[in-house]
Amino acid sequence: MTNAVHVEDLHVSIAGSHVLQGVSFEVPSSGVTSLLGRNGVGKTTTLRALLGLVAGTGSVHIMGTEVLGWPTHRIVRLGVGYVPEDRDVFSALTVEENLRLAEQTSEPRYDEVYTLFPELRERRRQRAGTLSGGQQQMVSIARALLNGWPLLLVDEPSKGLAPRLVSELAEVLERAATLATILLVEQNLALVKRLAQRIIVLDHGEVVHVGVAGELDDPLMARRFLGVAGAL
Repeated sequence: MTNAVHVEDLHVSIAGSHVLQGVSFEVPSSGVTSLLGRNGVGKTTTLRALLGLVAGTGSVHIMGTEVLGWPTHRIVRLGVGYVPEDRDVFSALTVEENLRLAEQTSEPRYDEVYTLFPELRERRRQRAGTLSGGQQQMVSIARALLNGWPLLLVDEPSKGLAPRLVSELAEVLERAATLATILLVEQNLALVKRLAQRIIVLDHGEVVHVGVAGELDDPLMARRFLGVAGAL
C-alpha cells in the first residue's frame, strides 16, 4: 500500500535560518501519526512544507505523487485537508457559511460532516465567533473533511483549550480518523497517546526518533525526547 506521505531529505530555510535539516519520514495510509518535539524544532514548518506554503529541497510524495515545488492549491486537490494552528474560522460568518467557503468539490460531504459533528448541524446558523474554542475547532476540522480528502494535516488542535474541551477534542479527532489519515502536530502527550498509533520526533530540524505511540508510556523516553510528561 502506498504511504499517504513519504518525505526524503527535506531541507527548508526561512529568513536565513536552516529550519529543517534533512527530514525524512513516512506516514502510512491509515490511522493517526503524530509529529512531536519541543517548541521551535520545525513541526509546523514541516506541515507547511508538505502543503507548499514554504519552499524546500529534497522530496515530498503525497499519495505517491512528488509534490515538492507545486503550488499549494494543486497539492490540496490531490486530497489534502489542513487544520491550521489557532483554528482560523471566520468569526463573523455562520457555521454553515464557514463550511460553504471550504467547498472544493461538486459533491461536498455535508451528510458525513453533520453525522460526525451533530452539534454543528444544530448550530449551523450561529456565528462562528460566538462558539466555544472546542466548537470552533470542530468547524475547522469539519472544513477539512468536507471534501472527502483522504489526508488531514492537523496543527496543535488542543492549543488554548481548557482540559475539558481537550477531552471533547479527542473524541472529535477519533471520529475524524475513521474518515481520513491524520498527521497530527500536538504537544499534549496524553492526547497523542490516546489518538496516535505512530510517532515521529523532531529535534533541531531533524528526525531523531520514529516509533509507536505506546513508547510514550515510558516517562524516561518522553522526557528524553520532549522534556515533558503532559496530561489530558
